[in-house]
Amino acid sequence: MLCLVLCLSASCGLPRLASAEALTAAPAPVATQQPAPGAEQPALAVSGRIAGDEARARLVLEFDRKPTFSVHYAREPVRVIVDLPHVAFGIRPDDLAPRGLVKDIRYGAMSDQLARLVITAGKPAGVAHAEVMPIEGGRYRLVVDVERVEQAAFTKLLSGQDWTSSVTGRKTDRVKGADVAAAQKGGPFIIAVDAGHGGIDTGAIGADSKVLEKNVTLAFAKALAERLDKLPGVEAVLTRDSDEFLSLSERVQIARQKGAQLFISLHADTVKQADIRGATVYTISDKASDHLAASLAERENLSDAVAGLTLSDEPAEVADILIDLTRRETQLFSINLARAVVSSFEGQIRLINNPHRFAGFRVLQAPDVPSILLELGFMSNKEDEALLLDDAWRGKVADRIVEAVGRYRGAVAANGG
Repeated sequence: MLCLVLCLSASCGLPRLASAEALTAAPAPVATQQPAPGAEQPALAVSGRIAGDEARARLVLEFDRKPTFSVHYAREPVRVIVDLPHVAFGIRPDDLAPRGLVKDIRYGAMSDQLARLVITAGKPAGVAHAEVMPIEGGRYRLVVDVERVEQAAFTKLLSGQDWTSSVTGRKTDRVKGADVAAAQKGGPFIIAVDAGHGGIDTGAIGADSKVLEKNVTLAFAKALAERLDKLPGVEAVLTRDSDEFLSLSERVQIARQKGAQLFISLHADTVKQADIRGATVYTISDKASDHLAASLAERENLSDAVAGLTLSDEPAEVADILIDLTRRETQLFSINLARAVVSSFEGQIRLINNPHRFAGFRVLQAPDVPSILLELGFMSNKEDEALLLDDAWRGKVADRIVEAVGRYRGAVAANGG
């Protein structure tokens, strides 16, 4: 991976570049250690912090005066480049330690007129929001939100960027494949179908067939999406269409970027009691409905840990870029969708006792997208396992979900939604 290495100590003289390609996407003046005689003293970046996960990150820098900035992009590796006026950085390196989506952060002076912040991302990424705002004490805060985008969106950012303009306090357009509000006003009704697990995270293993949950959920997701697309005015999108690992936050982010108005996550877990079988529909709740729901939520929430990802508590100022608590209205819509699915399954598809349950599933925590998690059955039960591998049964279940979605949409429309 190519990266920028700057020597920032006073004894280093000129900044050292390990790779010219890291900064030569646009010309920059030759760096000098001190400003020319009579030149204005540089602005001071007095502090910095970062928060985020595998789907998005927020960088916050505080200055002693109002800075201008411009945002650019470079590829191989993916970099978000923030150009600033003459800035002296008084930031401790640990304050901007890479995390999640951000794999490397470098900053330093390019000349007595230009400083640069280079954010290296592990996947295609774009700036969703960037602005300068005044804070107490006469200082100013630069906030840069970076989020994962699809490759096509990143390519568009590369081709359409302008290296000459700068801004102060302007909010940039969110980077997404579709605008949610526009979709709700007249575009297609978009449903995100999420095939649980994937890649290094295999999920559960069938008791007899040894089939992997990640393959069962992907096959079912494709069958469901195909049927949903046949509903008038409906468009189904997959969070993954191959054997790919996605963090829980990335799944939510993909759904939101594609303008999803419903989110359906598919799973087929195992439990210790081999006699437990049937489908279950889960919605989000801070408190689990029962021990089984709590246990399954805890297990599903460990999917990120399989790939070595962690999610730690964040300072209050930046916590809003992480998964928010589901809004009350969204949660109500989620419950209505769950009830519609249970009603459609009754007498057609075997259900577990008390089939609508709830727990703190992280993948259901989108603040603005009604979401359910559907356990299709338990691969620890031989009868359920056989059904999960049966194309005809999968088709029947998919049809019942489509019927439930149609009923849900009708109820929302009748209530003015």
